[in-house]
Amino acid sequence: MASCRWPWRRCYSWRPAARSPGPGSPGRTGPPGPPAAADGGVQMSYSNLVKSLTSAFSNRYSMSRFHHTTSAACCCSKTRSGEKYTDPFKLGWRDLKDLYEDIRKELVISTTELKEMSEYYFDGKGKAFRPIIVVLMARACNIHHNNSRDVQADQRSIALIAEMIHTASLVHDDVIDDASSRRGKHTVNKIWGEKKAVLAGDLILSAASIALARIGNTTVISILTQVIEDLVRGEFLQLGSKENENERFAHYLEKTFKKTASLIANSCKAVSVLGCPDPVVHEIAYQYGKNVGIAFQLIDDVLDFTSCSDRMGKPTSADLKLGLATGPVLFACQQFPEMNAMIMRRFSLPGDVDRAQQYVLQEQHGNVRKEKDAGTQTSGMNYSLMKTTVC
Repeated sequence: MASCRWPWRRCYSWRPAARSPGPGSPGRTGPPGPPAAADGGVQMSYSNLVKSLTSAFSNRYSMSRFHHTTSAACCCSKTRSGEKYTDPFKLGWRDLKDLYEDIRKELVISTTELKEMSEYYFDGKGKAFRPIIVVLMARACNIHHNNSRDVQADQRSIALIAEMIHTASLVHDDVIDDASSRRGKHTVNKIWGEKKAVLAGDLILSAASIALARIGNTTVISILTQVIEDLVRGEFLQLGSKENENERFAHYLEKTFKKTASLIANSCKAVSVLGCPDPVVHEIAYQYGKNVGIAFQLIDDVLDFTSCSDRMGKPTSADLKLGLATGPVLFACQQFPEMNAMIMRRFSLPGDVDRAQQYVLQEQHGNVRKEKDAGTQTSGMNYSLMKTTVC
């Protein structure tokens, strides 16, 4: 099999983002966004960037993804150096006891049906990946600032709000995608219909907004409202595609940032603002969350081809059926140029989905594996940055 040259490397580079500390900070020129140009002219290819971002979660992604559905989790795992890391899920859950019960308390609804719809996904069976990241970041910032190992009440509220915004986006996404299953059960739109599902998602967002306003910090409010704008913009990006092959990966990465990474990045930044006055720490927290969020989505896109529906909790190959060209498809396209036509027609002709899947799977020891390795490496460096302060 011919090796893939990945010609997009010649067209794109990834530079460390030159972002100001955040809303309200001196020199801030605009809202947070995807990777941007940076000072110093330091450049690296996408694949090298991802490899440099990740090594801490690399050996525990499968555990963390299925933390609530498998018995494979262990308290510690050895790194390459032989050093032991504490299981971040066990560490984070110290501050997330009664997480879903507290979220349901935020959904004060008198209508029985609407209450049932809004609470449907808050059943304790989610991974709670975002809240875990948020409380660990909160504890790291608190320790850095005043050596406090306690998570503040407002910081914990950010973890709840992040999960509520994420869940509301899932409800809306399932309507847009006409999805039939989520987290191993029927979607809200399939049980109650699309119109009611949209309203349920709106209600969850409104409850999250009320909880956010209750914190009373205008900077934090500004940071997290940016997430909602990014979610909408990301969805619009997903509805479009680029005819120019050299622009597709940049389009994919921007969509990935807005739909997935922005929530994690801005939630981490929000708790850092609440726990530490140093703008440098705020930027570090933001970049950490962004890198973890991008890595998370890269791996999720690979699993859409390499995992099974039972483990994913949703149908696999769903992105192809929706006409979406994710990372594995874009990588495979470098070796199989005939996929370009399928991408532009969004896999709409009979047989397109099956052919595209075969092309991608032919590369499972090549391009797909490279993206999965890149994604699993992207979280490792981030974890090592925090492990000495939160354990």
